[in-house]
This record gives sequence, structure tokens and C-alpha cells, in this order.
Amino acid sequence: MDQLDFYVILGVERSATVSQVKQAYKRLARRYHPDINPGDRESEAFFRLVARAYETLCDPGRRDDYDMNGIPVSGQPASTVEFQGFDFSSAGSETSVSFDELFSDVFQEAAELRNPAPGEPEQGSDLHGEVSFSFEEAVVGGERRLTVTRLDVCVGCSGSGRRRSSELRCSRCHGAGATRWRRGHMVFSKSCTFCGGKGLLRSRPCSTCGESGIVTRYEDITIQVPPGVSDGSRLRIESKGNAGRLGGRSGDLYITVKVSPHRFLRRDGEDLVLTLPLAIHEAALGARIDVPTLEGAVTLRVPPGTQSGECFRIKSRGVPSPQSGVRGDLVIEVNVVMPPVTDERSKQLLREFGRLHSNDVRKELFEE
Repeated sequence: MDQLDFYVILGVERSATVSQVKQAYKRLARRYHPDINPGDRESEAFFRLVARAYETLCDPGRRDDYDMNGIPVSGQPASTVEFQGFDFSSAGSETSVSFDELFSDVFQEAAELRNPAPGEPEQGSDLHGEVSFSFEEAVVGGERRLTVTRLDVCVGCSGSGRRRSSELRCSRCHGAGATRWRRGHMVFSKSCTFCGGKGLLRSRPCSTCGESGIVTRYEDITIQVPPGVSDGSRLRIESKGNAGRLGGRSGDLYITVKVSPHRFLRRDGEDLVLTLPLAIHEAALGARIDVPTLEGAVTLRVPPGTQSGECFRIKSRGVPSPQSGVRGDLVIEVNVVMPPVTDERSKQLLREFGRLHSNDVRKELFEE
């Protein structure tokens, strides 16, 4: 069975990114939205297809399902195009028509029957956003306000796309329950889909949403970020994505947290790691060193003979776990720094030091 091609409708490649899909949707919306084309039923119908294509291709799960299975066939009963016969009443004035012109409407109606409008509830697509925190802010947590552009249920029609009204004659079929058209001398008819073949309407299209049941709105949302959140973490805010159609569940809003790096601290899980430069005499003789932390300086006792690469821990000076709240440790990694030796006195002292400590520090490299 033939299927609508959402990629063709939006005019994008099958490899298009979500950003490219959004750009295509905005471009088409500016041209075909019902508010821009009041009374133009063709533009209105095409915009509904554009919106449906956009919601499908922007949602990874729905896009994968569409790529594999195509569009689900609606369970709505299809109306049938019928050939009504010939009409030669205007034979003297009727101009000739080509084969393509003769059957263009029939082919158009058949295409619509193969791809009827969906009648089942559809889940709304998820939305994605991003917030930024400094390293220190991420450790203690906080909040951000984010303005989200999302599709929401139309208040005017409660998402149905139509508003109740007194019984009126159908404007599409003029109360006949069927629409008729002709090509050349051939006459065709089809049950009116607008009134379901009844010829009467008890509702009218919602002017607020253009019969789509959803409207675009801007919403300020407060994002609560827990203490200890790490760079790249994703937060899920339920039901703050796009609204579903025909009563379908709303999508979710996913927020990615970006954390800027610290100038001398780095994270290892819930631990903070600090590389501490140590002078050679401090490492050899031992020292008491003031070490910076996020809460201020603490004193670290470095024992004599400390080697480069040795690590020390200061308990509970790390990052709190977003799940349990338990803080990690501050891990201090020593880096022994050689001083610049340029004067003769320093060189003499180092030569003397070498004679006093003449053990072979590379002996193990040659042992078998």
C-alpha cells in the first residue's frame, strides 16, 4: 500500500537532523498555516500533514517506527468515489480535456483514501533543551528558568478541533451528504467526509487552532537541578513536551545540563581531584601545605620522602551524589616540581647531595 512520505512533505533528506527538520517545518508553517491562509482548505490540509510529519520525524522513537513500518493505516471507514455517468448538457460549449485532466480528481481522491486522516490518539513528541551551570553551581545545585515553545491542547475546543454549534447545513456538500464534480462529460460523486454523509453539522471548525486541536504556546518552566549534577546529565520533566493529538499523551521535556570546567579541580565520579605542585625540599623533608577546596583552604600534612604521583584523601570534601546526597572525597595527587638550577651554588649543593645519596634509582630496570 502506498504511504505518505514525511521526508518528501518536509522537503528534507532521510538523513536530516532534528534541527534541519525543525527548520523545514518553520519554513512551511510560514507559508501554509491556516492563520496565513484563511479559508484555503488545501493549505489547511497540507499544513496538517506538515505538522504530522514534523511531530513524527522530531521524535527518535516515532521516527524509527516510521522508517521501519511507515504510517499506520487508520481504522476510519473510507468513503468511495463513484462514477455517476455522463452529462452532455453542455456539449456545445464544453472544451476538450486531456486524459490527465479527465482523471486528476479521481486520482486525487484515491490518494486521499489510501492515506486517510488519523482517527486514533497520537502521543506528542518530546522536546529537548539545555541549561548551563558553573562548576561550583553544579556542586550545590540550583534552578534555571527556561522559555519553551511547545504545542499545547487548544483551550477553545479542548483538543477536538471543533466547537459545538446549532445544527447547520453542511457547507461542503450543501446538505446533500455527497459531493459531485465533473471532468469533461463524466460525473463523479463521493460521500461528504466533512459531515460524514449526513448533510448536517452539529459543530464548527475551531478558529483558534484551525481544526488541529493544538496551538503553539510559550511557557516559562523552572528547572530544578539537584546538587552534584555532572556535565552532560539529562533531566526529564514529564508531560512538558508537545501535546498529543486527539487526547494522546503529551511528550516529555528533556534538559541536558552543561557544566563548565574548574580551573584546578576535576571530577572523578563523586570525588574531586586536585593536582598539588610540591617543591623538591617539601617532598624530601615533609611539610604542612594549605590546599584549596570549594569551601576554603584546608591544611594537608605531607610526610617526608613523598614521591611524585602519591595521593592523599580528605574525606567528604568532594561532590554530593544526586541520588543519595553522600559526598565524595577530595583526592590530592602530588606532583614534585624541580626548581630551575642556574646558579653555581645550587649546582654544588646538588652535586654534594648526589654524592651523599649515590644509590642507583634505575637499578630495577636492569634486573632479570
